[in-house]
Amino acid sequence: MKTLKKLIYHFPAAVAGKEQEFTSGSIRKAVFMLSVPMVLEMMMESVFFLVDAYWVSSLGANAIATVGLTESVLTLVYAVAIGLSMGVTAIVARRIGEKDIPGASKTAVQSIFLGVAVAMVIMVIGILFPKEILSIMGGEPDLIAEGFGYTQILLGGNVTIMLLFLINAVFRGAGDASVAMKVLIVSNLLNIILDPLFIFGWGPVPAFGVKGAAIATTIGRGSAVILQLLILFMGWSKIKVGLKDLVFRAKIMMGLVKVSLGGIGQFIIGTSSWVFLMRIMAEFGSEVLAGYTIAIRVLMFTLMPSWGMSNAAATLVGQNLGAGKPERAESSVWKTGKYNAWFMVVVSLFYLFFAQFILKIFSDDPEVIKYGALSLQVIAAGYVFYAYGMVVTQAFNGAGDTRTPTIINFFCFWIFQLPFAYAAAIYFEAGVLGVLLAITFAEVLIAIVSIYLFRKGNWKRVKV
Repeated sequence: MKTLKKLIYHFPAAVAGKEQEFTSGSIRKAVFMLSVPMVLEMMMESVFFLVDAYWVSSLGANAIATVGLTESVLTLVYAVAIGLSMGVTAIVARRIGEKDIPGASKTAVQSIFLGVAVAMVIMVIGILFPKEILSIMGGEPDLIAEGFGYTQILLGGNVTIMLLFLINAVFRGAGDASVAMKVLIVSNLLNIILDPLFIFGWGPVPAFGVKGAAIATTIGRGSAVILQLLILFMGWSKIKVGLKDLVFRAKIMMGLVKVSLGGIGQFIIGTSSWVFLMRIMAEFGSEVLAGYTIAIRVLMFTLMPSWGMSNAAATLVGQNLGAGKPERAESSVWKTGKYNAWFMVVVSLFYLFFAQFILKIFSDDPEVIKYGALSLQVIAAGYVFYAYGMVVTQAFNGAGDTRTPTIINFFCFWIFQLPFAYAAAIYFEAGVLGVLLAITFAEVLIAIVSIYLFRKGNWKRVKV
């Protein structure tokens, strides 16, 4: 109880970002001071999904399914953005631990250059081929006709996603987690206001339908990116970027790419697996797909806070390795994993008992509610394993060892999950349940393998 009171006392300081020294003192306090703003940041990111799902759900099953199929493709964009951000966080955190602030600033600039270059390629594909993308994903003709504009706008404006992730990764690596959180609060407030405006229309603004959700989200994220750049250039965080830094630095860029490739690889493996799972789900109709899509968005709301704690572990590992304190880095991971597990157990129980009630908030279609509730219950059953799996894999990434989680993801997702899902759902005719069991079992396997490899300690000797 005394410890809890102390942590509550530190809550305002954590939100304000007043504590930025994480390589000495209480590990429990360091985990708390970093986790609070990172959890709130990740919750803000998931609010994008929930707000869109809430307003789009009133447009019918096709609109919800369009959002689900597009988000499945966007997960590949997220994979690249998150993979790059892993490299950025690891290198920035290491430079901060070494007290090399100029080095951290130069890494920030190279990450922005790299993010823009990648986003331009995706933008061209998204603008030119939105109908083809939805068709490949199994969308029916009427769904494609109704929803291709949503896909076109989100993929065309993916630079906002890319830079939002990357610049926030800079802030997180520097220990400025509260800055990343505040940026996303501003972005979400705009999205909440603009979503119904562009979807249903008001005054001179026409009703864009499902396409309006993409317009609102892109404007919200774009505004956040502008704010991020202002913070970097004005020096309102630990890292300040000047005009002299706006040059291409091949050595730093190559180092960033080298560390990031593993992060990109692990997330492309993981998220492409989700794309194939969505493709299998599409075989069972729009109602099943809509229910599954809503469930995933709801699950993301609680997975994002868990990711927040995992990101805290990554920052602590990177900074403490930079400061020459590997044992403190390891202790930080186990403490963060324990706190994450407590949180996930509570959440899983809530989903198990109130799944149908939650789905009824988003839809009144009995089939959508049925399959959405089933998705929530089966996936949440493995939450306590997800808790440790996420923290430990992020710890590898924070150390700059992005190769190990990539190998783990390859075997657990591609070699185990996808064949299991297809065989159970189609060959053994278990249907939706087969796909859901594949998701849960794969995450359990990831947790077990990750913990085993983490205990071996090779991550402590990685150089970035």
